[in-house]
Amino acid sequence: MHRVTRLENGLTVVTARMPHMASVSVGLWVAVGGRHEPPAVSGVAHFIEHMLFKGTRRRTAEKISQDVEGIGGYLNAFTSEDHTCLYSKALHDRLDDLVDVLFDMLLNSRFTPTDIRRERAVIREEVAMYLDQPQQHVQELLNEMMWPDHALGRPLTGTFTSIRRIGRSQMLEFLRSHYTAPAVVVAAAGALEHDEVVEAVRRRSRRMPVAARATSDTPSESVTETRVQLVQKPTEQSQLALGFRGCSRLDPRRFAMRLLSIVLGENMSSRLFQIIREDRGLAYSVYSSPSFWDDVGDIVISAGLDASKAEAVLRLIMREIRRLVSTPVGRSELRRARDYAIGQIDLSLENTEHHMMWLGEQLVASGQTLAVDHLKDELSAVKAADIQSVARDFLRPDRCVLAAVSPLRSDRCLWRGLGAS
Repeated sequence: MHRVTRLENGLTVVTARMPHMASVSVGLWVAVGGRHEPPAVSGVAHFIEHMLFKGTRRRTAEKISQDVEGIGGYLNAFTSEDHTCLYSKALHDRLDDLVDVLFDMLLNSRFTPTDIRRERAVIREEVAMYLDQPQQHVQELLNEMMWPDHALGRPLTGTFTSIRRIGRSQMLEFLRSHYTAPAVVVAAAGALEHDEVVEAVRRRSRRMPVAARATSDTPSESVTETRVQLVQKPTEQSQLALGFRGCSRLDPRRFAMRLLSIVLGENMSSRLFQIIREDRGLAYSVYSSPSFWDDVGDIVISAGLDASKAEAVLRLIMREIRRLVSTPVGRSELRRARDYAIGQIDLSLENTEHHMMWLGEQLVASGQTLAVDHLKDELSAVKAADIQSVARDFLRPDRCVLAAVSPLRSDRCLWRGLGAS
């Protein structure tokens, strides 16, 4: 059970009372992320997230850490395509302390030129690190191909060029424009009382600016043909990422898409894991993952393997995709996928942090939270024909994109693996 209160300034508070838990987790969610950034300041939301830890008018950077870790808790943050989250966890009697630190970071961070200069160097190292990690690099290449000329296709960390451009004035302007009360959701889960959380948030959010939530453009260009991009690197392993456009988080087909991904590659029982890794030993890592945003979505199949096996693995992946399109999923396979999806929901909600994440992400993304029983009912209602239908709609071999980071000198075997001449 959860409760939701919208404050006078538009800020939303959602809580889940878990009286049997010793802890409480609090997240401060802002409906702004990488897809809201102009190209010239790509990475600014992520840069701001870093700067919120660098000190406020009341606390130094060290004091921010001490005030949470010194009470036995921890503090972290992340930036996604459409939201930013600061979150913390501690014993339940420290709830007010956690709320105080989170709002101090959001409202009182100093953004000194010295701190910005230092953190710019840190983020440059982060960008370089991801470029040196083929598993991360291939995903960024795929996004660029999947969402060309759109913010969803740009790395969340920004680029070396955009990071160099971002200064204090750009950060403060982005902060003023996007980090407003109606764009903020405070989610909390654990041994708490809803009214106490609301009052703690109300006291600290009175001076937040009140303005409409940020909006972003919907990608206009669709994938109309197969695209392949190979980045040659002297790596020990080839990293492949194969992507298809999917449906949004508001599309009723998302439940069938979720089960399709589980059948295809989300766990050790999946078709791709069993066929590619267990039966043939062609790859250590192979998996699928769907993403859903308000207006669009995708499903990505990733694999890490020896370069000499790339064509064979791609042929097997495409074979399984064609099988999903042509043949309904069997009854037992559908039941296992459904039970897995429902079980993952139940297991995640046992933990205060995961429960807080589940509530906060739903509310900041769509303005509503779906009851757990409703989600289970929707997943239970998915039929084999529904999975086959979304496979036909979205898993189009003639409309896929493939990115590879590999020692391969030519992309010919990649095209052959996809079934192209």
